[in-house]
Amino acid sequence: MTKVLVMDDDEMVRFVAGETLKRYGFDVEFAADGTEAVKLYREHRDAGSPFVAVILDLNIPGGVGGAEAMKLLLEIDPEAKGYVSSGRTDDPVMMNYQTFGFTGTIEKPYFYLSKELMEAFTKSLRGTG
Repeated sequence: MTKVLVMDDDEMVRFVAGETLKRYGFDVEFAADGTEAVKLYREHRDAGSPFVAVILDLNIPGGVGGAEAMKLLLEIDPEAKGYVSSGRTDDPVMMNYQTFGFTGTIEKPYFYLSKELMEAFTKSLRGTG
């Protein structure tokens, strides 16, 4: 099964993202901060069952946020696909996501992820978008 890692400090955000991704056929694992996300990513890669993508919350109060986590993930795997997630669309990382090594952005709040967004996400991971 195709695995995606969702990193967010908000349990409800993790739940909503997870349920939506599962409906689209993804196996989902969760991390509460960037340190945990990097650890899980490394473990799964070393075990031969890597994540196809990581969705990273940009801001984690008191913890490692998305930009720093993405930098660390790219050191582990230069081909890592990361999607930065934030409600601050004016943040420089959201506006220039590629400069920070991200593949794309996912704007918050999302009480659900739209069908269009999920189709675009799925296509990008399968190399058809």
